[in-house]
Amino acid sequence: MFLRAQLSSQIASATDFLVTIVLVNVFNLFYVYATFIGSVCGGIANCVVNYRWTFKSMDVKKRYIAIRYLMVWGGSILLNTSGIFLMTELLKKIPLLMKVPDFFYENIFIISKIVVSLLVGFVWNYNMHRLFVFKNLHLKQVYSNLKQRCHSDKSIDNTK
Repeated sequence: MFLRAQLSSQIASATDFLVTIVLVNVFNLFYVYATFIGSVCGGIANCVVNYRWTFKSMDVKKRYIAIRYLMVWGGSILLNTSGIFLMTELLKKIPLLMKVPDFFYENIFIISKIVVSLLVGFVWNYNMHRLFVFKNLHLKQVYSNLKQRCHSDKSIDNTK
């Protein structure tokens, strides 16, 4: 599952990076806005791939997935956008980086995007998707599983 999640993440990241870089370099959009839009596009790609292939959650109702995914996705977008902004602004203050050619200096946000995206992906996205979004959390099912465990534990104790 981890490898499928990483492949899904790579598809989402490629979508995110492509959209972001095109918006900045072709449409001259401010990198923070481009990062946000790229994250949205990558998030949509990620949700579709995760639902159908990575976590194989076809038995979970789509509306539950959507609500949970939006919550996690909101956190991811906030972490990515703010992290990329903070790191980029810090990198721009490094005297050595101020001397690089304009094209590289204007695209220094890509370094931030790579670092922050990896951190958010491993620490936040993967764990939240695996443990929260694509897991069937129906309370009746949880209660039923606990009840079955208690019943099976009692029958084991009676055989001793």
